[in-house]
Amino acid sequence: MSKLLTDSVLSAIGNTPLVRTSRVMASAGFHLYAKLEALNPGGSTKDRPAFSVIKHGIDTGDIGPGTVIIESSSGNMGIGLAQACAYFGLRFICVIDPKTTVQNIRLMKAYDAEVDLVKEPDSTTGEFLQARIKRVEMLLTETPNSFWPNQYANKYNPIAHHKTMSEIHEALAGTLDYLFCPTSTCGTLRGCSEFIRANGLKARIIAVDAIGSVIFGGQKAKRLIPGHGAAVKPGLYQHGLAYDCVHVSDLECIIGCRRLVRHEAILAGGSSGAVLMAVEKYREKIEDGATCAMLFPDRGERYLDTIYCDEWVIEHVGDVSHYWQQPREELQCATAI
Repeated sequence: MSKLLTDSVLSAIGNTPLVRTSRVMASAGFHLYAKLEALNPGGSTKDRPAFSVIKHGIDTGDIGPGTVIIESSSGNMGIGLAQACAYFGLRFICVIDPKTTVQNIRLMKAYDAEVDLVKEPDSTTGEFLQARIKRVEMLLTETPNSFWPNQYANKYNPIAHHKTMSEIHEALAGTLDYLFCPTSTCGTLRGCSEFIRANGLKARIIAVDAIGSVIFGGQKAKRLIPGHGAAVKPGLYQHGLAYDCVHVSDLECIIGCRRLVRHEAILAGGSSGAVLMAVEKYREKIEDGATCAMLFPDRGERYLDTIYCDEWVIEHVGDVSHYWQQPREELQCATAI
């Protein structure tokens, strides 16, 4: 069925465009493309695993009429699940924490989802993620006929991204050399890696992780930008999923996002800015003529009060506008940050 004519809004998930980005890194000797996952109907790449997990649950009978879906999420997965549950007529409870933005809460509620706020971090680890998961486990015991998608360990999270990688492979006619992939639950990373291995592709995955994330062995630290990195190594993580890893700071995320808007008119989320800056930091290792793809997970509208708000940026990192207001030919990565 044509992408222009689908059976439902969920049928519109996937087949997002891969666009050439020729301005933001004009002097690079390689070809650079961006996979715009913001153009999924729910606004992010998390539409894919949300639908995949719910559909599998329905197909196996784990989810039926009256089942209550309960998940921990501070953003895109919660919105993706809210969309899927609204379509299937399922009650959805999303466990959030104080870091969840007002806009994301409003989006979930617009889909008729319920939000359950965890106000304090876990007493043992000091992390909100652990506190949210404990709250999910409590709600599961208290709620009859409930189901936990468990985005952090459910194999139907990465399975959904086999198609993501397939779309990139087909669009570039098998010429892809590098895929720069942001990491959080590791669902996207693992799914793309599994597809590459299963099909014997030459493409190498460069994982993009946050400074302060522990996924690739970094030291745990506070992070400003949500949805990028993790304070706890996810259950979906496996050694060897990536060829290499680049760590990116919060400031670099902001710079990357602002450069994308200025040079490509792409209004993307924080982890997308991280991916762009990871390419900039890795560019000396990329061969001339190589073909590179960047996975951009979500849209920038969800960051209008933070990354795209000058006052917020100045308050948290200072006046750094010179990093994206230079003439294009003079742009240089702030590698010393």
